Amino acid sequence: MLIALTGFMCSGKTTVGEIVADALGCPFLDLDRIIEKKAGRSIRDIFAAGGEDAFRRLEKKALEDTVQKYRETTAVLALGGGTVTVPGAVNLLHDNTLCIYLEASRETLQTRLSTAAQDRPLASEDWPSRLQARRPLYEASAQVTIGTDEWTPEEIADEIIISCL
Repeated sequence: MLIALTGFMCSGKTTVGEIVADALGCPFLDLDRIIEKKAGRSIRDIFAAGGEDAFRRLEKKALEDTVQKYRETTAVLALGGGTVTVPGAVNLLHDNTLCIYLEASRETLQTRLSTAAQDRPLASEDWPSRLQARRPLYEASAQVTIGTDEWTPEEIADEIIISCL
């Protein structure tokens, strides 16, 4: 089973995903790293050269390939914060993965984004509007929603393992 973690940037997808994968003894995959490897350049460079549209095209192909490759094995996949905006992604995730939405409040995200903005091409833009637009897509793609504001990454990982698997 491919366990996909969705949510806004800085919601904890990578940190929690690594912990879950380690506990399960399975591969951890990060969609952004997969895209960078296939493209041979950083996310920032992809955005600089072709904008968000170019990035989303690469993201769609990487997501489809990853779901196809890992749908029959146990692995944990951290999605990008905007993966759910890719046409077809919501249905692909909902139908082919155990998709878990890591939901963080606007206040929590503000705190986390203030220290990570320099590494994220879309963090400095109007992220609250982006969050509001994406929230229904996160909810539609996921079978489970876990609030992350009050829990440590280890506690969230434990909740995933105990309650979802």
